[in-house]
Amino acid sequence: MSNLDEDYSKGLLENCESPCISLYMPTHRHHPDNQQDQILYRNLVTQLEESLRKQFSRREVVQLLEPFTALDNDRVFWNQNLDGLALLASKDFFRDYKLQRPTPTIAVVADSFHLKPLMRTLQSIDRYEVLGLNQQEVKFFEGNRDALDEIELHPDVPRTLKEALGSELTDSYLNFRSPGGVRGSQIAVYHGHGGKKEEMAIDAERFFRAVDKGILEHYSRPSGLPLILAALSEHHHLFRKVSNNPFLVEESLDVHPDSLASIDELRERAWKLMEPRYLARKDALVEQYAAAKSRDLAGDDLEEVARAVAEGKVATLLVDDNHHVPGRINKSSGEIEFEDLDHPEIDDVIDDLAELALKMGGQVVVLPSEQMPTKTGIAAIYRY
Repeated sequence: MSNLDEDYSKGLLENCESPCISLYMPTHRHHPDNQQDQILYRNLVTQLEESLRKQFSRREVVQLLEPFTALDNDRVFWNQNLDGLALLASKDFFRDYKLQRPTPTIAVVADSFHLKPLMRTLQSIDRYEVLGLNQQEVKFFEGNRDALDEIELHPDVPRTLKEALGSELTDSYLNFRSPGGVRGSQIAVYHGHGGKKEEMAIDAERFFRAVDKGILEHYSRPSGLPLILAALSEHHHLFRKVSNNPFLVEESLDVHPDSLASIDELRERAWKLMEPRYLARKDALVEQYAAAKSRDLAGDDLEEVARAVAEGKVATLLVDDNHHVPGRINKSSGEIEFEDLDHPEIDDVIDDLAELALKMGGQVVVLPSEQMPTKTGIAAIYRY
């Protein structure tokens, strides 16, 4: 499974060699509901094939859809679904992202990737990460208000004390013997500088530093998400002492994830900590829009906002995750050409506006319809 935050931060989704194929669908975590997922998937791939055949030869279509066919035959993949699936493909490019919220059902071929469902994931303000830590191992989770899942760590992030320090483990340099003279027996006498407890503390500090560096580089920095520490209270001070992660929040969970009855209990505790932050940020954005609107520094007219985005005038763009406007936007002028979304090269104008706003240095936040301050699908706060 691809890493969405890392791919997006590296700009891998920005430039696509047409045709750009985007497939989104809701999925199910458990049997028997997940049995219907592959049926929907095959129907969507058929739609993509029909779109592609309007402009490409049969041989070209087979090549473009080859990774989709391979995925259809991957039983392990379909038995480990989350709540939504996003697939992006073009020539020599294929990415699959399993998402923690359902997505609209979309199968579109266009001259750019359809990214708004992914932006909903990337820009949603209810996302957070959890670092489960003790002196021996690390666990990592990503979640939102509704779901929390353990993430398979990047190879550069150590999972255990031994993996982090290897032959540099302080214990490996100790000379020890047993009364019976057999190395490694249960009763051992240690020789070295300082006590065993002190040497274990040194190892723990080095381990925590390595974990902090890896999490910052491969998760916190690409995602920009708040990071919650979940550990026994005696480990908090040491980790915070060595951490250079600016995304580590002040509040912590005084429990290691393994001691909880389920991952859902961990999610409930994490969301209880994160919810006040979420509500405060959402309310602040809506209030900021209202204040700017009263000074003629905000707008919700699609064509006006499109021109402002192209000019780099938009500081913050709020986007309705359920609003779609078929057509294309001229990225230089902001002019909109409204068309039929079923056409194989037509995308969603709001999706393209959000992507362009990010490229122009603006902030994009995707909100549910009921939390939007406008009815047009967008709400823009201008810089001037």
